[in-house]
Amino acid sequence: MSRQIVEPLGPGLTRVWEVSETILDTHTDFQHVVIGRTAQGVTLFCDDERQSTEQSQLVYHEALMVPPLLLAEQVRNVLIIGSSEGVVSRLAVAHGAELVDHVDIDHVTVRACAEHLPYGYSPAELAAAERGEGRVRVHYRDGFEFLAGTTNRYDVVVIDLPDENTDEQAQHNRLYEADFLRRCAGVLAPGGVVTCQAGCPTLWRNETLLAAWRRFTEVFGTVVYFGSDEHEWAFLSGRPDTVADPVGAMTARLAAGAGYRPASIDAEALRGCTVPPYSVRACGPR
Repeated sequence: MSRQIVEPLGPGLTRVWEVSETILDTHTDFQHVVIGRTAQGVTLFCDDERQSTEQSQLVYHEALMVPPLLLAEQVRNVLIIGSSEGVVSRLAVAHGAELVDHVDIDHVTVRACAEHLPYGYSPAELAAAERGEGRVRVHYRDGFEFLAGTTNRYDVVVIDLPDENTDEQAQHNRLYEADFLRRCAGVLAPGGVVTCQAGCPTLWRNETLLAAWRRFTEVFGTVVYFGSDEHEWAFLSGRPDTVADPVGAMTARLAAGAGYRPASIDAEALRGCTVPPYSVRACGPR
């Protein structure tokens, strides 16, 4: 039987998803998770918010992951916080990462994604990662807790969580704050990068993007914006040091063809999508 999921987008604004088949509907200790079929294929919802769809997930995950892979001095060790589907882990490995630590607090959701989504981890891949076999290791831990205990240094730290919101009870909001960004920067190797899903650039939904821009420019010496022109999200990547022409260096690395070959980003897209909207540039110190 079909159903509707009403996704909140902002004050007085919602989006209605027609779900023709419900594959999974469960409440974990942290969120309400629904996996179902929509017009965009198999789709993941957490607390009624669309997280990824079969049709658009690669565009989203490449927009999140390709810029920091190109901005980092090298990519050997990668830390991923959130990103239940496992797509980002796969992209890091495809780029040549030797070690990927994937940290997610919600083991039920991660395992459900591996079982039911046609992208990201397969059940066998996830089981191996849970055992610590291979280049990907999955840790079911709180992100703050993991950072406090790790002695590893990472070339890329990826924060891939549901969008920041105004719910004071939403535990993931604290992983967007400047203090958490500083903790992520503290585990970087020289030339390392922290990246984050930073909200939507659309004028009536851009509060979280403006807040993320202020935090990143406060914490990092180099900040690169990437606003996907084929999705609705923007992403920020930060390096603690100062890079004179970061987009030029990233474009050169993309042209060199080393590492992961993106399907949705070329040099023109990289140059065009790294100019922040005026409202973002005008809101902070940069």
